[in-house]
Amino acid sequence: MMLMPPFTLHNPKTVEEACELAGMLLEKGEEFDWVAGGTDLLPNYKWHINTKPHVISLSKIASLQDLSEFEIGAMVRLSDLEDSELIHPLIKEAAGKVASRLIRQNATLGGNLCVDTRCFWFNQSEEWRESIEWCHKCDCGTGADCRVIPNQNELCVATYQGDLAPNLMVLGAIVHLFGPEGERSMPLTSFFELDGITRNVLRKGELIGKVTFPEDSRQYVGKYQKLRLRESWDFPEAGVAAAWIPGQSETLRVATTALESIPRMHEEEVASAKGDAIAISLAIHKNVKPVNNTFFPPRYRRSMVKVLVKRALEGY
Repeated sequence: MMLMPPFTLHNPKTVEEACELAGMLLEKGEEFDWVAGGTDLLPNYKWHINTKPHVISLSKIASLQDLSEFEIGAMVRLSDLEDSELIHPLIKEAAGKVASRLIRQNATLGGNLCVDTRCFWFNQSEEWRESIEWCHKCDCGTGADCRVIPNQNELCVATYQGDLAPNLMVLGAIVHLFGPEGERSMPLTSFFELDGITRNVLRKGELIGKVTFPEDSRQYVGKYQKLRLRESWDFPEAGVAAAWIPGQSETLRVATTALESIPRMHEEEVASAKGDAIAISLAIHKNVKPVNNTFFPPRYRRSMVKVLVKRALEGY
């Protein structure tokens, strides 16, 4: 059951070589996955979840491991972010709350941003999923319906449970993408797509190369608060990141994760509350609508959002 399915592993040494290889596979109609640290993809492969015949490893591309005050390469390990004195303290805090130290020594920035959405109807063994019939995200050609919100075969509501995204968002991060068609960049807030299957705006053959930050990001202070089952291991069941420039209440930014299929900035809720922390927590609580597809029930996760927002805003 847990045997890795066969696939061809490719090891390009430059971004250009990786993009060229991706283009060649696409021209041949061959499907593939990128792999960074493998802490999410490889366990899914062992469960036989959406496996591909080709896997392109980014581990030998040195340029993706660059780390400086305002730039983080996609292949930088989370343990390096946790230990670095160069990067913003909010990123250090968030990186240190991901899984365990052992996993952080393999997990990467790019992998955490692109982590597959999760759902307890999906993240199971192939035998388990087949025994109860398939779900919309992994229907194996059956056209199966969503098991969380039935009778709508259009949208997957699997939950995004990455830790870093909301923290990078509140610091104004820009994500840089590379692919066979060239390079493009966008605010990280525009990178994610509200669908548990597509997850983000990456085109076929594209990969995250790096994330950069504006110089004023260093003026911001903030906190990241996370709800999870076990302190040393689990994905967030809810997460809130907040950042602001001290003495400038109008600069406050708040983002959440693990409450829907994307991490989300809450500009409207923050603006409507006019700097009042309790009003902000109530507005965000009212806006988020988690579904029943993770360990904690939606009602509890939603109620905890108020608590997490208040904690993240301590000192604001």
